[in-house]
This record gives sequence, C-alpha cells and structure tokens, in this order.
Amino acid sequence: MDLDTARARWNELASLVDEAQFDYYVKDAPTISDAEYDAAMRELELLEHEHPELQSSDSPTQRVGGGRTNEFAPVEHLERMMSLDDVFSLEELRQWATRVSTAAGGSDVPMTCELKVDGLAVSLVYERGRLIRAATRGDGRVGEDVTVNVRTIGAIPQTLRGEDLPETVEVRGEVYFPVSDFARLNAALVESGRAPFANPRNAAAGSLRQKDPRVTASRPLSMVAHGVGALDWPGGSVPSTQWELYELFARWGVPVSAHTRRAGTIADVEQMIAEFGERRHAVEHEIDGIVVKVDDRALQHAMGATSRAPRWAAAYKYPPEEVNTRLLDIRTQVGRTGRVTPFGVMEPVRVSGSTVATATLHNASEVRRKGVLIGDVVVLRKAGDVIPEIVAPVIALRDGTEREFSMPTLCPSCGTPLAPAKEGDVDLRCPNSESCPAQITERVAHIGSRGALDIEALGEETALALTNPEARREFVVGVDPMPPPQRPVLRNEAGLFSLRVEDLADVRVWRERRREGALTGDWEQVLFFHTAERRRGDGTVSAPSVARATTVHMLDQIAAARDRPLWRFLVALSIRHVGPTAARALAERYRSLAAIESADVAELAETEGVGPVIAQSIRDWLEVDWHRDVVRSWREAGVTFEDATEPGGDTAPVLDGLTIVVTGSLEGFSRDAATEAITARGGKAAGSVSRRTDYVVVGENAGSKEAKARELGVPILDAAGFRRLLESGPTAV
Repeated sequence: MDLDTARARWNELASLVDEAQFDYYVKDAPTISDAEYDAAMRELELLEHEHPELQSSDSPTQRVGGGRTNEFAPVEHLERMMSLDDVFSLEELRQWATRVSTAAGGSDVPMTCELKVDGLAVSLVYERGRLIRAATRGDGRVGEDVTVNVRTIGAIPQTLRGEDLPETVEVRGEVYFPVSDFARLNAALVESGRAPFANPRNAAAGSLRQKDPRVTASRPLSMVAHGVGALDWPGGSVPSTQWELYELFARWGVPVSAHTRRAGTIADVEQMIAEFGERRHAVEHEIDGIVVKVDDRALQHAMGATSRAPRWAAAYKYPPEEVNTRLLDIRTQVGRTGRVTPFGVMEPVRVSGSTVATATLHNASEVRRKGVLIGDVVVLRKAGDVIPEIVAPVIALRDGTEREFSMPTLCPSCGTPLAPAKEGDVDLRCPNSESCPAQITERVAHIGSRGALDIEALGEETALALTNPEARREFVVGVDPMPPPQRPVLRNEAGLFSLRVEDLADVRVWRERRREGALTGDWEQVLFFHTAERRRGDGTVSAPSVARATTVHMLDQIAAARDRPLWRFLVALSIRHVGPTAARALAERYRSLAAIESADVAELAETEGVGPVIAQSIRDWLEVDWHRDVVRSWREAGVTFEDATEPGGDTAPVLDGLTIVVTGSLEGFSRDAATEAITARGGKAAGSVSRRTDYVVVGENAGSKEAKARELGVPILDAAGFRRLLESGPTAV
C-alpha cells in the first residue's frame, strides 16, 4: 500500500476510533462493537508499523481513553491514569508472560489475577486519610471532577481507617452498577417514560455523571479498587507487592475484590480465565476479562510503561459472547452520508446482560458473504455493546422456508434510486443528500453530537422532531380520523441557527401509548417542544402552552455554539472523510473556512493528516450549491467559521509564524491543551519534524521525533522551556 492510500485509510480509521472512544468513554453510549473497535485499532497499528511517519503522539494508538466532557470541571491527576494492553488469546498471554519472565531474569514471576470490571474508572485522592477529590480517567492526565457524586456511593469511604495514614494517596478503582439491580433500574426508567440503559456499564457511567448528585445517590453504585497512583507516605510501610497493596486497602476500608487471586505460574492464570469464562455472569458486576499483573511492585517499576499502558500488566479479554436466535427480517436504514445499510430484525434474545432484537449487517456484500437468509437461525455475537453482529447462519437448522434478501434499488426514506458513490464501492448510497429525510435527521443529530458542536439538547429524538415529525406515521393505529401531515421545521440543516421558540410551538410527534410501563399498540400525537395547553371544565384555559425548559436550553445552546472552534464546524458539516483529526489539522493551518474555500486540492492535500483523498472530498463538498447555502445561512445567523489568533483578546501572538512539534507525554499538558496553547499564540502545531520546524517540545517516550530533531538541528525544549516559550516567545528560550 502506497503512502497516500495508507494515509487516507489511517485518517478514516482514526476518525472511526476517535468517535468510538468518544461514544464509549464520554457519551456512555457505544456505537460499534468491541470486535470492530479492536479490529480498527489493530489495523491502525499495522499501518503505523508499515508507515512510521503516520504515527504521532495524538494517534489513537498512543492515547488513553476518549477524553472528557465539558459537564464537569477538569482536574489533573497527580499521576497519569494509564490504560491496559489487551490480549485476545492464551497464546498472546503466554507471549506477554515470557517477556515478563525475561525481564525478571528468566524465572517464573508471581502474579495477581483480577476480574476486569466493566464499569467506569475513577481516581480517589485522600489527604491524611480524608477524601478530597474524585475524578474520572478522562485522557489519563486530565479527568472530570465527580467528587460530589462519588461521596454519595456508600462503598467508598470518606475517611480511611487507621492512624498511620499517608499524607497523600491516589486510589484507582472501577465504579460499577450491580447486575442484580440493573433490570429494576431499567424497569423504573421505562415506567417514567425515559430510555433504559443499554447495559450495566452505561448505567454506572450515566449514574456517576448526573448533574444532580441526588440522582447518583438514588442508584446502587459500588466500587472495587485495583491500583494506586501517587503515594506520599513518609515513614509509612509502603507495600512491596500488589497483593499487599490490596490488603492495605482493605485495612483502610477501601473496597477490594474478593475474587482476586495470586498466581505462581501462567497455568494458574489460565485456570482462573477458564473458571470465570464459564461463570462470568455469576458475579456481582459485569466483567469482560481477567487482568494479570506482576505482583512485585519493584519489578513493576523496573519494567516501566509504554506511552499508554504499563508493561507489567495485561488484560485478557474474553471472546464476544454468541447466542442463537431467529432472523425474522432484513431491513435497511439510511445514514447521514446517504449510506444504506441492512440490519437484521430478530426474535428478541438475552445476550451480554441485555435483550437484543436488531443487529448490523453492514452492506449487501456482507449479507451475501455471510450467507444469511431471512428466516435463518443465526449466530449472534455481542460483548456488552449496543450494536450486536450477526456472525453466520446455522445451516443445519434450515427447513426450506428461508428466503434471500434483496437490497432495495430505491432509498427507503425518499425513494431516490440508489447507487455507489464511485465505481468499485461496495456500499449503496442515496444521492439525494439535500432532501432525503433520513439523511437530514442524521446530519442534524450529528451536528449536536459531542464530536461536532456539542449541543447537549440536540439528540436523535430532537433532530427527528425538527426534520421529520411524521417519521412514525406508518405505524400509527387507533387514530381516526388521521390529522394531515406536518411540514418539518427544518428542511435541512441550513435553518438550525435561525430557529426561534415560536417556530417550535406546534411541532407534534407520534408516540405509542404505554400502560403500566408496557406499550399498548395505540398511538397519539403529542407536542414535542412545548407543553400541552390545559383547560378547565368550562373550556377556559387554565395553563397555556409554553416552551419546555429543554427547548429553551436547546435554543440557548445553539446560540452559544455559534462561537465553537473552527474544527468543530468542519466536523459538523458532514464532509465525507473529514473527522476530528483532519478537521483539527485544517483549522490549525487555515484558521477560517474562507481560507479553506479559497484553497485548491493540491494546497489542501499538503496539510498534515489530510492528503489527496480528503482534500478532494472537501473540494467536492464545497462545489455543491446547497452546501454553500448551508454555510451562507449559518454565516447570516452569526457563525463566523473562524478561529481568533488571540482568544478573548488576552493572549499575545508571541508564536506568530512559528511551527512547533510536541512529542511524547508532556508534564502538565494533554495533547489538546498543548495544541491549543500553541495556536492561541499564533503558532502552528505540527505533527512531524522537518527543516521548517522551529521547535520540538519533548516529553516522556518521545521516540523518533526527538531523534529527527537532533539530526536536523532543530531546537529541543522540555516542559519548562515550553512554558517559557508560551509566556514570552523565542527570546525566553
């Protein structure tokens, strides 16, 4: 594979992984399976191995977690919270154990074996035994302050037991939602008309991230500790092994897992893996594997870590669970880029702790490749994620009534003839991107997503109400006479920033009535954005229809979103192939959409992380009349599509004209924070070192970029030098 093709594929995969990490870690709503995510990460690693120039410190392969939300205050961990390297087979686990043995001089190394809890990672900071702060993992260096909510969790001590306590200790653990309480919570949510959680992991994350701590307090969250970060204990008896650390935690009153074991050999580890593989749903929390750690903490320190994970630990992940169920039908849905994908409708089946009734089939070629027929008993694979996968048919169970699936030739949403976007594409797309209802809805929902403009109140249901309020009309029964169809408030995304509260007063959506939490089969049309008017017995109005609080909040957020950074708007415009990575690179170089509009394909392709495929896609998008209408409408509504060199007028452009590369883990800066600090002062944050680079800022595990800088004679700065550069410019270094 040549470099340009590899770069285009890398960008596509990096965008996929960026969004998947964000959906999983921040939105608590995963959108692809664990298996798809792992496959994408492995392909990224292979591409970077074959083309090392593609790897940078902000590559998904070098990062921890999926960042943080803006809902809670940022908090910097005293020591970095790292991730774990996954292994997917016993052979890979044995290879890891061999490396550990080699590091220890060739002997067997005692291990601890722990259940890999499927929850939300947290860090608890105690000073002189008192809990002073709790934070989520975030990007490993900066997380979200969830102290108030964590204080409501009864299993977490507010004060450690004992007298000889550390000055400071960071306890690392996993907050989880007990399996036994999960069904009861979902039943209560459905009863109150709210959406249920997909699985216990989402319930844990969603419960801990509540803005109202009283909601968190009402949920039966718990925690198990699995490690330590910073530890300042003058004169204290610091544990020499992981096992002793857990014993110490228990004496302090910190919850630890009763299932953790010591293993003298890899055979002992494999025995525990086999045992819990058979009874993984018999424990109090969801698990997705076994974590194996070197027990000797001195050896842990000697082995060190990569840029994202310790070398002294590994997480064995169980294979995705598989069950059999009946495939009742294969239908199609339309995504925001017009891609039409088939999905299976199945007899509901319980798998990985949740009931599944639909599963992805990707495209018509995949349906043919898997050989599934409508009516088949199929193997369904799901590993705790939202979208399960149909693996294969059980051919031996066929009885002759099964039938083949035929991909539609017309768009199921608007009736436009389907076609590949270009010759050789396996996917069929609806070319009617301007007015296809399904595409418009998906694009508007995408605009509100955290990876785009981050408009909290603009989700899937709201987008549907704005663009296609009659979406469920075909299912409606029990309504006679039927009211005339409504015209949508938004015909496309162009009018989003011009919405007024009065535009939304009469928007009604179809909903199926519930009785005692169960759907009844009867439908009604209800106001979505406003409350219903109430009348007295004599017909006079007792309570007029008014905008709901969520509606006012949404309009306020849309207004505030006009000032979002340029890269977010580039993502929000749904330009094919332009994800967060490419968008940031374009924003850093051009600073405004007007400059991008003026650039030709060759110029755009020179942008690091873009290349010819993405450049051509941008140019093609900008040539479409209705796309330009969207941009014009947003500009008229106050969107500038520009990044100021001096945000708020407070930051002097001391780096104007300078190109700076940051590599490695930099003390006190996340990758995004370093980039924003450079660009806010007029500099360019580049991803590769060349003769045009003015400075290379080097942190831990800097790798080849530091060597390249030395080879080219580019000035090298450490974290302290970088701070001086940011404060006073080149004269300070």
